[in-house]
Amino acid sequence: MSKETLGAEGAQAKADEAPAKAEKAQKAEKEQKTEKAPKGEKGAAPSKGQKPAKGSKGASKGGEAEGKAKTAPVADPPGYKPRLKALYLETAVKALQEEFGYKSVMQVPRISRIVVSIGLGEAIVNKKLLDSATQEMAQITGRKPVRTKAKKSIATFKVRKGMDVGAMVTLRGNVMFEFLDRLVNVAMPRIKDFRGANPNAFDGHGNYSLGVTEQIIFPEIDYDKIERVSGMNIAVVTTAKTDQEARSRLARLGMPFRK
Repeated sequence: MSKETLGAEGAQAKADEAPAKAEKAQKAEKEQKTEKAPKGEKGAAPSKGQKPAKGSKGASKGGEAEGKAKTAPVADPPGYKPRLKALYLETAVKALQEEFGYKSVMQVPRISRIVVSIGLGEAIVNKKLLDSATQEMAQITGRKPVRTKAKKSIATFKVRKGMDVGAMVTLRGNVMFEFLDRLVNVAMPRIKDFRGANPNAFDGHGNYSLGVTEQIIFPEIDYDKIERVSGMNIAVVTTAKTDQEARSRLARLGMPFRK
């Protein structure tokens, strides 16, 4: 063979080996990158100029979704009626219809909602008081309260607009009747020197307001675990047009009005 043919074959072999060497170099670079920052590691902080791993990002999103997920409220069993609601439907409706001469059952006044609220001005200095108060209110009512904020700033009381100054919760349906039943038959008889509820605490539109000075009258509260003794306001909202109709309505449900 001549030198020209040997030179041509050597150049052809070198040309065939060049792409194989390039592929090996690329594989080596990829392996070095994966060793520095593996994609599957969770919690590995990405370096500057490097994107976070896909696996860790998905895991963090999944954890946040689990934390934000709300537990579904426990539904009442089918056909369940609170004791006070059954008493209202069986006896109070007919008695009120005869007393005021209602032509239809739909004219009989009913309770639309009960609002339980508490105001704590001392929460501006000590936020633990508001936390304990909301926890106690949740134990009493069975629903999570909503914190109320100051509508305007008052320099005298060191209150700024938007500060948490209280909490409130609105009760409807079966929960409302259960709370009213426990209030009338369990909590109010435990008030010291109780002589009856004020029969004149109506607003002229059939809504009744009641003040409780101590939350320990409710059996759900443990006296040894409370931060301080505090009261709350209870507003019973009805569909009655006059105070007399609302007073008769609540009296037939067991509200112990003062005589």
